[in-house]
Amino acid sequence: MTNSNTAVVCPIHYQIIQRRGNGWAFKHGEPFINLFNVPDLSPEEEFAAFGTSMKKVALALFRINGGKQGYYIADILDKKYYYCGSEWEDVKAKLKKLGIGRDDPMEYL
Repeated sequence: MTNSNTAVVCPIHYQIIQRRGNGWAFKHGEPFINLFNVPDLSPEEEFAAFGTSMKKVALALFRINGGKQGYYIADILDKKYYYCGSEWEDVKAKLKKLGIGRDDPMEYL
């Protein structure tokens, strides 16, 4: 996603997931920086690297509020799960509450 209104930058262990209809859409992003030259992993490999699976995460997300439609964030490192809301802007707001991102990325440079 290259549009500044839709782009988010977050650590690899924060996964953005959308509940649509009866399914879960796992949003697989592109690496922004790769300091350790780690090979690009498939979504399944990313989840496995953190000791979980997409199925386990979907079950955990469903449990936090009955699988309400909208966007979720899964911290697959610390096994913490968050409901964001029904709009993409809700994801950005939740990430900020978690200490990730800021309104103006150039603000502290």
